Amino acid sequence: QVQLVESGGGLVQAGNSLRLSCSASGLAFSNYYTGWFRQAPGKEREFVAAISQSGGRIQYAPSTPDRFTISRDNAKNTVHLQINRLKPEDTAVYYCTATTSTILPGLTPADYNYWGQGTQVTVSS
Repeated sequence: QVQLVESGGGLVQAGNSLRLSCSASGLAFSNYYTGWFRQAPGKEREFVAAISQSGGRIQYAPSTPDRFTISRDNAKNTVHLQINRLKPEDTAVYYCTATTSTILPGLTPADYNYWGQGTQVTVSS
């Protein structure tokens, strides 16, 4: 059974940093494109970033600030999202996701097969 478990969210003050982590199990992690989406209150889930199986290809949404960095560690079956200089508009539930696609996935939730339960990030001003 595939499981994606996010961690690292919380309540932080603007200007601080967070490193979100997603631990994967039940799948051959290095065979999966992985990514992050986020969903703010009252808004649709939106693509943030994706990283290829080897980590050699990374894509960010045009709207993703350069304060965000995605990375992965295949030896630990983990993908990370580093968010620096947090702003109140970063407040959202952040979801880890994975797909078996061997080409760059699309930017919609339907392009991904597996999802974590999400981790809440709340940024106070």
